[in-house]
Formats: sequence, structure tokens, C-alpha cells
Amino acid sequence: MLKVWGRKNSSNVQKVMWACGEMKVPVERIDLGGPFGGDKEPPYLALNPNGLIPTIEDGDLVLWESNTILRYLTAKHDMGGLYPADLRERAGADRWMDWQLTTAGPALTPLFLQLIRTAANKRDAKIIEDSRMKTGNVLKIFDAHLAKNDYAGGKRFTMGDIPLGIVVYRWFQFAIEHPNLPALKAWYDRIAARPAFQEHVVSVGLT
Repeated sequence: MLKVWGRKNSSNVQKVMWACGEMKVPVERIDLGGPFGGDKEPPYLALNPNGLIPTIEDGDLVLWESNTILRYLTAKHDMGGLYPADLRERAGADRWMDWQLTTAGPALTPLFLQLIRTAANKRDAKIIEDSRMKTGNVLKIFDAHLAKNDYAGGKRFTMGDIPLGIVVYRWFQFAIEHPNLPALKAWYDRIAARPAFQEHVVSVGLT
């Protein structure tokens, strides 16, 4: 059975668990990191020298980096489905997966840390507002894409929607002013209706 190391409320672990839920892949998930600790201990560092989560063990394969794991698992278990067989569609999905790592995720992270991980009396209003504005602006880019495409990769749900689905879930949960991005909201409503998303993202909440 596939083994996933990482706590369930990690956004990067949720990518893996959501994909496995979509594909009905049996998983043994092991709590690690955050309040569970263990991620800086020698046994785990032998698997992942970065000391980050998630890491997977699939037979004798050990793999880390969440989007790489996502590509590997979808290619193995759902070629032509979540992992597009068409090269152009796959490149479209890959592009938005990388954009989540380089652009959307870093824009949102300060906002998440301030509103969820920082006590109210210690929050920095400038950091919150700067992150809110930056995230809203970068999401306008994805909204423009979604105005012409139903999903990240094009016409259907693929691996490309999973990393950004978790970012946008968090964005919409914050009690802040959100810009009007109708295509983004329509896309989010479509993915939010998926049972695996409800199970591995929504039911966990923001912690």
C-alpha cells in the first residue's frame, strides 16, 4: 500500500491525498510534522533530507516534492485521466502546477500565516494587506485563463487543478475583501463539489 508521510492539514499533503481520493488509491497516511514532529529526526531525514512533508513510499520508491508526487501518482494510476496523455493538455496542466509553486502559493502564504497561525494581538496589518492585494492580483491571471477554459488544463479536470484548488480554497475561507473574479469562483464551485475535495480539504478546515 502507498505510504504518505505528513499531517492531513498540510496543503502539500492534501494535494497527494486529494489525488489519491480521486483515483481510489489506497493510502496509509502517517502523521508527521507540525505538532506531531518527527520531520527533523534521522529516520525521516533518511527518506527526505529536506525535512519537509509530504514524502511517499511506493514499494521501494521514495519520493518527495508534492507536485512531483502528484505527477508520478496520476501518471501511474490514471494515465489519460488526471494525467493527460495529450502533450498540449499536459503542458497546460503542468504550467499551472508550477505557477502555484512560484506565484500563487508564495503570494498567499503570509496571509495564511497571519490569519491562521498568528494570535490576533500579534498580527501585522501591513503584511495582511500586502498579501491580500498580491494574492488578489495574481489570481486575476488565473481568472483570465478560466474565462476561456473550464479548468487549468483546458476542458476537463486534471492534476493541474489540484494544487490551485487548495490555494483558492484557503483564499475564499479568509474573512477579507475578495476581488470579483467570476470565472475563478465558477471553477472553484465546480471543484468544490468533488467528493475527494470535500473529504481531504474541506473537512480538514484551516489549521
